[in-house]
Amino acid sequence: MLEPNTWKNIKTHYIEVIKSPWYRQLALLENIVTKATTEFYANKNIITMHFPVTTGSVSSPMGKGSDSLPVKVNLEGQDTYLADSMQFLLEYGCRIFENGCYYIMPSFRGEKADERHLCQFYHSEVEIPGNLEDIMNLAEEYVKYLSKRIIEEMEEELVKNVGDVEHIKRVANYEFKFKKITFDEAEAILKERFKEKINEYIEYNDGWRNITKKAEKELIEIYNGPIWVTNYDELAVPFYQKKDNKHKRNN
Repeated sequence: MLEPNTWKNIKTHYIEVIKSPWYRQLALLENIVTKATTEFYANKNIITMHFPVTTGSVSSPMGKGSDSLPVKVNLEGQDTYLADSMQFLLEYGCRIFENGCYYIMPSFRGEKADERHLCQFYHSEVEIPGNLEDIMNLAEEYVKYLSKRIIEEMEEELVKNVGDVEHIKRVANYEFKFKKITFDEAEAILKERFKEKINEYIEYNDGWRNITKKAEKELIEIYNGPIWVTNYDELAVPFYQKKDNKHKRNN
């Protein structure tokens, strides 16, 4: 079942949404994700917190690898920005509750929506005390848990309407840790496979590199599932990320 694209006709869209099984299915999926997120973090004794969706200051764009701009509005004559993330407030929340905290809240980003990005969406984000490995392990658990809950509650309906849920089941039943490679390793793998077409997979800029959507899909195919790509060039990542002198590439 394909997206009906009823939004293209604004005069009838609101009626068609009510009648469309596609939108019903989307609402049920969103409900499962919300329920499962609450269950997952409650079992970890990590609390939820609610934050303002507006801020008077921004750090976006945070790095040369980010094409997002702040969304500016005017409230009561005051220039204000819609938050693209409440990450810093989550970090503050870790000082209040030592096990960490999370939220599911709106996120606004000043970029065009495409197959890889949304400019407005609900954001599931967490901060915990610990190191990079701790948060990566938690993220893996979370993704696997969501996948299991979706299969448990909606497999039959999804198969009927979508036709294939094997990619979700593969993650739900994945018994190992997700593969982790550095950016340099990802570049080497892609260069070996594609050589003269490497610019379609790695974006080369002045002193820093980025990975393309095409490369992301190829790496997922190579490793048959989710992977972590770490150690990006310093100039490509947010200013608050811990520096990696081995992968600096800033000249």
